[in-house]
Amino acid sequence: MAISSSCLSPKLFATGAGSFFECRSDPAGTDQPSHAHRVNLSRHLTASSFLGGGLPSALILRFPPNFVRQLSTKARRNCSNIGVAQIVAASWANNPSSLTPPAAAAAANSSAAAPVAEPTVMTVDNEAAAVENSGVQSEDFSSDMKEIAPFLGSDGSIAVHAGERLGRGIVTDAITTPVVNTSAYFFKKTAELIDYKEKRLASFEYGRYGNPTTVVAEEKISALEGAESTLIMASGMCASTVMLMALVPAGGHIVTTTDCYRKTRIFIESVLPKMGITATVIDPADMEALESALDKHKVSLFFTESPTNPFLRCVDIELVSKLCHRKGALVCIDGTFATPLNQKALSLGSDLILHSATKFIGGHNDVLAGCISGATNLIQEIRNLHHVLGGTLNPNAAYLIIRGMKTLHLRVQQQNSTALRMAKLLKEHPKVKHVYYPGLPSHPEYHIAKKQMTGFGGVVSFEVDGDLMTTIKFVDSLKIPYIAPSFGGCESIVDQPAIMSYWDLPQPEREKYGIRDNLVRFSFGVEDFNDLKADVLQALDTI
Repeated sequence: MAISSSCLSPKLFATGAGSFFECRSDPAGTDQPSHAHRVNLSRHLTASSFLGGGLPSALILRFPPNFVRQLSTKARRNCSNIGVAQIVAASWANNPSSLTPPAAAAAANSSAAAPVAEPTVMTVDNEAAAVENSGVQSEDFSSDMKEIAPFLGSDGSIAVHAGERLGRGIVTDAITTPVVNTSAYFFKKTAELIDYKEKRLASFEYGRYGNPTTVVAEEKISALEGAESTLIMASGMCASTVMLMALVPAGGHIVTTTDCYRKTRIFIESVLPKMGITATVIDPADMEALESALDKHKVSLFFTESPTNPFLRCVDIELVSKLCHRKGALVCIDGTFATPLNQKALSLGSDLILHSATKFIGGHNDVLAGCISGATNLIQEIRNLHHVLGGTLNPNAAYLIIRGMKTLHLRVQQQNSTALRMAKLLKEHPKVKHVYYPGLPSHPEYHIAKKQMTGFGGVVSFEVDGDLMTTIKFVDSLKIPYIAPSFGGCESIVDQPAIMSYWDLPQPEREKYGIRDNLVRFSFGVEDFNDLKADVLQALDTI
C-alpha cells in the first residue's frame, strides 16, 4: 500500500479491524499537537498494524510539506509515490522482531467490532530522525544534514542546499544515463581529498578533469574499439590538435597524407611549425615514401584518415603500423568516415584511433564531440595536456553521444547499403564523370578497403559532368538532402567542397588539393533508398 504524503485533504485508509490512519501535510500555521502526541514512527507503525490490528484505534500522521523532498534518493527512487507505507516496510525489513509493541499486540487481540476512538495525531517534525528511525537510511543522507541543518536559518540558505547537500545521489538504476551538470565536486573532509590526491580514493574533482556522464560515453567507445581507454573532447579538431601536441615533441617530425580534412592540414602546416615540428606529406598508398621518411627523419607519429576526406582514400593500416613501429613511430588513424563498426584500426595495429564523434557516432546532427582511444598510457599523456588546454565536452553533449550510439549499428547498416547502391548507380550515369567510394572495384584502394573494412561507409564523393555553375544547379535541384557541412547524421547532407570548404582559395589553389569545381560530397542518411535514388536522378536530369 502506497500512501502519498502530499495529500492535503483527509483520506482514511482501513488497516485492519477498526484501525485507520490519515496522511496529512502540515501547512504553516496549523496548530501543533502536544509533545505527548509526538510519537516515534517505528513504535506505532508496525507490521501487525498493517496486517490486521496494531494501531491504537485510529492514527493520523501529519507530515511537514517538505518531508518527501528531504527523503534520501535511495528511498525515493524505489517508489513513485513515497509515503508512510514505504517507510514502514523498510522498518519491517530491518528489524521485524521488534516491530510489535505491547500496546499493538493487545490491540490485535481486541474485538473487531470495537468502536473507533478519536484519532491520535502524530507529527513528524524532524525528517532526519523519522527517516533514521524508520530504517530508511543511506550513506549520502543524515550526517551532512545533522551538521548543516541547524545553520540553515533562512529560505535563501535552504534554497541553495535543500534536497542536495542534505541527501542526494545519482539514480543508478535509471535506464538512461543521468546527466551530471556540475563544474566541481566536493569532498566531505580534507582527509578524503588527500586520499583522492594520493590515489587511494576514486572520485571526481573538477569538471574539466572528468564527469560521470562523460565517463559512460568514453567507456562505450572503448568497448566498441577494443581500447583500454578513451578520452572524449569538445570536437574532433580538439581531439586531433591535443593529440598531436601531446605526443609529438618540440622539434619532432610527423608523416601525414595528401588527402585530409582541410583544418587538420592547416594545423599541421601553420601551427606545428611554430613548435619546431615538421611534416612529410605522402600519398596514402605510397609505402615507399613512408619508408623513406622513416629513414630520413626521427618520426614521432604517422597520422592520417582512413578513409580520407573527401576522396575516401584508404591506407593499409596493418602495413603502415609495422613499418612505423619498426622505427619507433606511433600510428594514429582518424576513422571518422569508417566508424568503429566498419573498421577496427586498433586490431589492425594502430596505436590510436580518433573520431569526430559529431559525425556517425553522434549520428543526429545535434552535437559536437571528438574522441581518441588507445592504450591507457598514451591516452593519459593526451589527457594530461587536455586538462591544461580545456576543450571539455559538456555533459549534456556526452548524453547525446550516448543516446546516439544506441542506434549506431542500425544507422550504419542503412547508410552502408544506401551509399554502396548509390555509388554503383552514379558510376553508370552518363552525367557523372567519376565516383570516389572505397566499395567500388574502380577505387584505387578497393583491395585495402575490402581487407580491413566490413562496410564502406555512408559518404560518396563524385564529380558531375559540368563546371561550377552546372554543379550548383545539380545541388540546388536536390530536394531531400540539406546543403550543409558535416556528414554521418540521420539526415542526408550534400555539399560542394570547392564552395563549402575551399571558397577562400582561388581555383588554381583549390585544384592543387584535387578540389575541382564539379566535386560533390554526398552523405547519405537513413532515408529510404528509393526516395534518395529518385531525388538524385531528377536532379541529374536538370543539368
